[in-house]
Amino acid sequence: MSAKITVGEQLAILLEKVGVKSAFGVISIHNMPFLDAIGRRDNIEFISARGEAGALNMADGCARASGKLGVAFTSTGTGAGNAAGALVEALVAGTPLLHITGQVELPFLGRNCGYIHETRDQLSMLRAVSKSAYSIETEASALGVFRKAIREALTAPMGPVSVEVPIDIQHGLVESGKIEPMQVNDILPNDEDIEELASMLEKAKRPLLWIGGGARHAQVEVQKLAGMGFGVVTSIQGRGVVPEGDDCSLGAYNLYPNIEEFYQTCDAMLVVGSRLRGNETLKYKLKLPSPLYQVDVDPTLSKRPYQPEKTVIGDSKLVLSKLAAKLGNRMNIDENFWSEIKKARQISMEHLTKNFIQPYENLVSAIQASNGGDFVWVRDVTISNSTWGNRAIHIQSPKDGLHAVGGGIGQGLQMAIGAAMADRGRKVVCLVGDGGLQLNIGEMLTASEENANITMILMNSRDYEVIKNIQDAAFEGRKFFADIKSPEFGALAESFGWSYLNLNDISNSSQVISEAISIDGPSLVEVDMQSIGSYAKPFGGPPTR
Repeated sequence: MSAKITVGEQLAILLEKVGVKSAFGVISIHNMPFLDAIGRRDNIEFISARGEAGALNMADGCARASGKLGVAFTSTGTGAGNAAGALVEALVAGTPLLHITGQVELPFLGRNCGYIHETRDQLSMLRAVSKSAYSIETEASALGVFRKAIREALTAPMGPVSVEVPIDIQHGLVESGKIEPMQVNDILPNDEDIEELASMLEKAKRPLLWIGGGARHAQVEVQKLAGMGFGVVTSIQGRGVVPEGDDCSLGAYNLYPNIEEFYQTCDAMLVVGSRLRGNETLKYKLKLPSPLYQVDVDPTLSKRPYQPEKTVIGDSKLVLSKLAAKLGNRMNIDENFWSEIKKARQISMEHLTKNFIQPYENLVSAIQASNGGDFVWVRDVTISNSTWGNRAIHIQSPKDGLHAVGGGIGQGLQMAIGAAMADRGRKVVCLVGDGGLQLNIGEMLTASEENANITMILMNSRDYEVIKNIQDAAFEGRKFFADIKSPEFGALAESFGWSYLNLNDISNSSQVISEAISIDGPSLVEVDMQSIGSYAKPFGGPPTR
């Protein structure tokens, strides 16, 4: 007769089998059996966040930087609710993430009898912010539900899957048995569709690939097509699939006026793994090359604003591999195509510097040069990121660039912690604003506790600058509620165990950034924007037409 184990330990063993190395969360009376098993077995590193939102964002960052499943534990009720915004971010970004949350004991579930942490219809709340959500009702069904949840999280289009587990079931005993990881099946494309797409593309002399986040795992295949002569432009989420700076690449300069003009000289565009989001297409009014083709795993793309002439449904890696094999030597590329791509990218870079980076050119150059360019670049939603952070700092791999895709502020620090836990040997550089940082400032203690190798660059304007710019443009300059009081970040950093450097003279950027990067562990560089000055051109939100 096999030995008995708790459902909590059953999940811990399954996570080990799946290859999970780190998990994040906040310990609670309603998840202790899980965390007791993880602590006792000591095969998975558990990082204690200061809040549930932080834990989910950390798991998200770890998953993106590692390319593996992210795992986070929260309590039930308010604890699960605190994670909602971070789950939305993971859902928008397509991050494979398993969220395990507690639930009250089965005999009291749904009876509204005032049981601690009880909430009305928690499962519906989780379904609204997750790819899917499940409730475990018996000990015998637990393993099957966990396996299904992990499979769904890892199946494209990937996303967060939540599982609520009543506390008595977590304690419940099951047969130990043999616990094995599950098979994750790719969405297979139709070969006839690929042949038809190849026949269409072989006629193009100036074909362009638009690469999105759904092709981050297709790095080899995208580069193979680039080797055949395709040009490449990426969404912000697709950055690094082709090393930025390569002659074939427009990088993420995807919506500047000169790029739109260049698009009209292209005779085909294949969109791979991208929704062509509104903030990257002038609210869907950006003029893209024609004909337009698309590769995606989501069959509902027919509802999207841009309608392709040909669609192939299937995993982007599989589709591009088959497409490259079918095209072979059939492409006849314009010999001037890549030189014009390089010129268009250079014009865009000059436009960015002139209109959006000044007077911070030295800071941007210092970041780009730091650590020989070898770092993970994580960004919160700030004016600095929306203008230059999303484009000007070149990255070489899709796992080296993380940002808040959903547009929520205050998530950058936590994602940076997760990225640092994915590979403790790599430097993580994180760009944040003073308003966003204050939303989850307590997670600086998590970074200190873990000695996370993060250099955080704090752009401190002491206000919500983008809101003031919008108020100037759309509300006749009336400014309400956009000034914020900030703490003394130097004293705060010291009390949190971070090294602190201040940058109030932009000419010192190289020295200050180099010193911060050289520190092993968390360091904070506060950029005093009131001393240095505002950007040359006010930024008032994503460009529109």
